[in-house]
Amino acid sequence: MSINEEQAAEALRDAPPIILEAGPRTTDRIPPPPSDVWELPHGTAWVYYGEGNGGLTRPVLMADGFSVGPSDLDLTWELLEYGPYPLLSEIRRQGRDVVLIGYEERSASILHNAETVMAAVTKAIERREGDHALTVGGFSMGGLVSRYALAKMETEGLEHQAQLYFSYDSPHNGAWIPIALQAFAHYIKKLNADFSNQINSDASRELLWRHIAHWEDEPGTSERRLEFLRALEEVGDWPQEPRRVAIANGPADGTGNGVEPGVAAVIGKGASITGTELRTQPEGVDDLVARLRVITVPTREVRTSGLPDIDGAPGGTLYGFGILADALNSMPPLLGFKVENPIREHCFVPAVSAIAAREPATHDDLYTPLSDEELEKTPFHAVKLSSRNDTHALITEELAGWLLEQLP
Repeated sequence: MSINEEQAAEALRDAPPIILEAGPRTTDRIPPPPSDVWELPHGTAWVYYGEGNGGLTRPVLMADGFSVGPSDLDLTWELLEYGPYPLLSEIRRQGRDVVLIGYEERSASILHNAETVMAAVTKAIERREGDHALTVGGFSMGGLVSRYALAKMETEGLEHQAQLYFSYDSPHNGAWIPIALQAFAHYIKKLNADFSNQINSDASRELLWRHIAHWEDEPGTSERRLEFLRALEEVGDWPQEPRRVAIANGPADGTGNGVEPGVAAVIGKGASITGTELRTQPEGVDDLVARLRVITVPTREVRTSGLPDIDGAPGGTLYGFGILADALNSMPPLLGFKVENPIREHCFVPAVSAIAAREPATHDDLYTPLSDEELEKTPFHAVKLSSRNDTHALITEELAGWLLEQLP
């Protein structure tokens, strides 16, 4: 039995969405029921009292990161608790309370979701027993959401009573999704728009260091990102009252993750996708980053100039190529979407971005070891970089243990 182009196109339209995000779940364990649940503007918070606490006493507020759709706080719990290091249990064991903050729509503007964090901070102050200072921060995009929320509260004269602000592998100077992946997402938009819609969402355009809205576009800084940076500037860029700390899932010594520039990461093998080849980002001029062919006969080319070899840079990694390949290979073989996937991951949050030390603009910006002097000049009072390149926002004993030492 064979299928025609129309049948293959219909199958791609009906396929599950391709979404770049953490997960999927790797355990059947479910989180314990929260001590309290707060309904907030544009979101929800799950509250877990610390050991020995009968109410909210020493709150640690943690904002969710980027994806599509409402926050999955079950998955958030799994990532923070059931990975290499049980961060939530350790926080609670010390008599501190965990407040997990989720959003109605994770791809909405950072400025929009900051309203949820601001409301959670206000509610924590109202519900708290005693006067112990708050800790407020987040993982990935959550570090930017909480950064803006606290700074805006200060600008508006609102008390946040946060003694510590933390960000955990948050892209302060921009995140990176390979142009090849962005181009593929937009190329298949007429058949399955979910991937393209994620890349073009408000939050994505605010986060990404370089973005394309259509597969034929030149990579650049999205106007939405420029608006976000202006909004940060209007509130002083950073919260001034709390101590500020940052964590990076990449090393300071310039060691990359081993991904070579300009090599094939996803290669089409099935009849419906033969001719497609997505490459890691090269550093040169007019370099090929993608060949695109999905169902139709023509093969299109995507070329870039002046971008650094960022896929292999030190920093937190994302299985972006792997997520796409797995989604295509999960379709029935008869449909012809089989691909090979020699490279599964790429740098997502460069280490220099996670601690706001440099723009990730050139090879030297990304790979030159960070000096002690540079580390002292970041906007943070203290930073902690991983001894190796880890999965983006991975909770390790090395990093999470350091964070615990910073809590008031």
